[in-house]
Amino acid sequence: MKAAVITFPGSNCDRDLAVALQNAGAQVTRVWHKDQDLPEGTDLVGVPGGFSFGDYLRCGAIAAHSPIAAALRRHAERGGYLLGICNGFQVLTELGLLPGALMRNSALTFICKPATLNVLTTDSAFTAGYRKGQQIGIPVAHHDGNYQITPDGLARLQDGDRIAFTYGPAINGSVGDIAGILSENRRVLGMMPHPERAADPALGGTDGAALFRSVVDGVVNA
Repeated sequence: MKAAVITFPGSNCDRDLAVALQNAGAQVTRVWHKDQDLPEGTDLVGVPGGFSFGDYLRCGAIAAHSPIAAALRRHAERGGYLLGICNGFQVLTELGLLPGALMRNSALTFICKPATLNVLTTDSAFTAGYRKGQQIGIPVAHHDGNYQITPDGLARLQDGDRIAFTYGPAINGSVGDIAGILSENRRVLGMMPHPERAADPALGGTDGAALFRSVVDGVVNA
């Protein structure tokens, strides 16, 4: 399975994401935001956490207009897999590849701590390695992780079984305590918590490793 990890100015989890994917068996290529194309044969694109362009305008907004953005859209349109983590989730919403928006945390503070997530669906390549209802420990580190969507949009997510993870307990004011969502074709996942920071015993937890193994195996066997 071939994966590409995008780096924007301000990305700070790109190497961590690349290592987590490599450890799960993926062949990983690092891609700079000024590139206009993804490597040939790319199956999965990872959009990492950090502070793309310093979050000076709106989190992910400037990154969504980078030269590589058109390639990300084309990849999604042809059914490719996309994983956006933290700032990467924000980028995917700004690109219009996932619905809703990420706002300032309800307490107006930066949150950096271990978090408990509830697995709401296993019907995706990203979550198939978990059990529905399973609780996992994945760290969070964000200031703008408060996921918001209209009531109609929330209903569509719920009816389509597209809410991948919720927080338990709530931490940032997100509608429905949402921590991660899937696209309609279930091949795009955006999540605020950092599974790459819980993918090795040396990091203090391994609950995130199942996500990377799951998507690599899922793409290979698709």
